Parts: sequence; structure tokens; C-alpha cells
Amino acid sequence: MKRLMSMACVLLACLAGCKGGGEPHGVELERPVVSGVQLSTLAPVTITEYYETSGTIKPRTSSLVAARLMATVTAVLVKEGETVKAGQPLLTLDNRDVVQKVKGATAGVREAENAMESTRQNMALAEITYSRYKNMYDAKALSRQELDQVETQRKVASLEFDRVTQMVNRARAGLDEALVFQDFTTVVAPVAGVVSNKRIELGSMAVPGMPLFTVEDAGAFRLEVNVNETMAGKLHPGLAVPVEIPATDQRFVGQISDVVPTVDPGSRSFLVKIDIANPGLQSGLYVKAKIPMAERSAIVVAPRAVVAKGQLTGVYVADEKGVVRYRLVRTGRQYDQGLEVVSGLQGNETIITDGVSQAIDGGVLGKEQKP
Repeated sequence: MKRLMSMACVLLACLAGCKGGGEPHGVELERPVVSGVQLSTLAPVTITEYYETSGTIKPRTSSLVAARLMATVTAVLVKEGETVKAGQPLLTLDNRDVVQKVKGATAGVREAENAMESTRQNMALAEITYSRYKNMYDAKALSRQELDQVETQRKVASLEFDRVTQMVNRARAGLDEALVFQDFTTVVAPVAGVVSNKRIELGSMAVPGMPLFTVEDAGAFRLEVNVNETMAGKLHPGLAVPVEIPATDQRFVGQISDVVPTVDPGSRSFLVKIDIANPGLQSGLYVKAKIPMAERSAIVVAPRAVVAKGQLTGVYVADEKGVVRYRLVRTGRQYDQGLEVVSGLQGNETIITDGVSQAIDGGVLGKEQKP
């Protein structure tokens, strides 16, 4: 019994000693100091929702050049990829038969003009003769029948002059037509641009209506995209559309020029044409377009402020006392203003945006870092 009592006393003494060596109540733990970071106070911003689609750059003007005559190609003056001016010759055709037609028409005009000059002289003579006979008739020196004969000759001369005048007009029209056909023997570029396709070779037979070249306007391009039918009625010409060319890493803004309202029953989409103008564009490039839909308020952060830890994603938040905490967040899409935070943050909170590698969960901001 005495032994048990002595062991109990020893145990009580040990407990009393241990209690006296613990941490005093109310003393805060020492936190590591966080420095070398930059802070940002969050506030809701207005973001724009976009409908994303893609398409291919096409020239705003693409002209198919064809011949107006059936003739043999005597010279091809341009090659694919060459820049041409409006009216620049592209090829020439055999013009021997047309040249002869021009010569014949020219001779016909000259002959008709000579005939017109002859009838003009006859008409002038008939006028003089009638004037003389009229004076003699007034002086009772001629009969009425003789005056009627001279007057009839004057009218016939006038009619003959009118007939020959029309003949001259027909001859001149024939010459003009022959000259037009002579012009057709040289095929020219209808617009300034780039020869994107050549379908004829030297010595080939050009046929009216058969495409020989394709000339694309190199100064004006357009993007044609298909948009889902749910966007019908929401788009209009003049709407600004951000576009991106992945191949060249170009980003700029286009403008809707035309909305084709007819919905394709196969794809359930309709065509939208977007005019674009930027140096270095060329037809055939793949382009991404973001068509503005609606605006809303959201919390966004700089992508560099988001820290991934395994499968977790979060940001470092500093409270009013400067204590840093790693808070889990759920992010959404990337916008021009930043990365949207769907949940985990509210407005007017302060987060670390730069130097996140220096942040420590549970640390405290230095005096120079506190917001």
C-alpha cells in the first residue's frame, strides 16, 4: 500500500512540472514574412462573350478572265503570282483576219464619205437651180410644170444626201465594230491584282467564255464564316469582329460586310462575310473569328496569378491583416481583360499577381508589401 501511494505522488509531481513548461495562453505563432510580390485589388469588370468560328481568307474581288474571240494564242505575257494593273495585257490572239476586216471597213467608210460629198454637191446644185427657176417663174418666164420639175429634182437630191449620210453612219459603225474586235485580240486584266491561276498556254485555241486567267484583288480581302442558326437575327453589317491568323500570328479587327440570312439545312448555319485589311494577307489562309454576342460582369485575374498545385488551382489572397492564404478557385475562359474566375473569389479582395513563387500559405506580408 505504501508503495502505491509513493508512485502516485511521483506521478502528480511529474504532471505539475509538465504543465508549467507549456506555451502561455494567448501568444500568437510567428509567421514567415512574404516579400518581393505585387498585389492587386480585384473589382468586377465587363467582359464580352464571343461566338467563335473559323474560315478561309478570300479576295473581295476575284475575276475570271476569258476571251471574246475564237483564235490561237500567239503570246502569254504574264505568269501565276504576278501582280498586274487594270488594263494590262495578259495575252494576245492571232489577229490576221480581224486586221483585214478593219482594212475593209476603213475602205468602206472612205467610199461612203466620198459618195456623201458627191451627193452634197448635187444637192447644192439643185438648190441653186431651183432658186433661179423660181425667180424666172415669178417673172412669168416659166410655166408651173417646169418649176415643179426643178423642185422635184431638189427634193430627190436632198433625199439622196440623207440616204448616203445613213450609209456613211453604217460604214463608220462597221469600222468601230471591227476595231472593237481587234481590241479583243489582246486580253487585258479587268482589275488590278495578282494572277492566281493561268489556264492557257502558247499555241492553244482560246474559246469565247472559256476562263483563261483568274485575277484576284490583292488589296482587299474578306473572310467567309459559317455561323450557327441560333445567331440568326443578331448580326448586322458594320459589327466589329476580332480575327486571328494562326499561321502568321496576326491579330486584328475585321468588320461584317454582309449577312446571308439563308440557313443551310445540312449544317444548320448561315454565311457571314467579314471584310479584313491588314499587311501581309493572302487568300487561302485559315482564320479564327470571334463574333461579339453579349456583355456581362465577371471577376478576372492575370493568368500568372493562378497557381496550380497538383490537381488543384488557386490564388494567394491577402486579408486586411496581411496574412496570405492559398485559396482554391475555379477558372473559366480567357478574355482580353484576363482569366475569368468562376468561383472562389469576390470583388474587393487583394491577391498576389506577381512574384507568386515567393508567396507562402500562412505567411504574412512585410510592412512594405501590405495593401
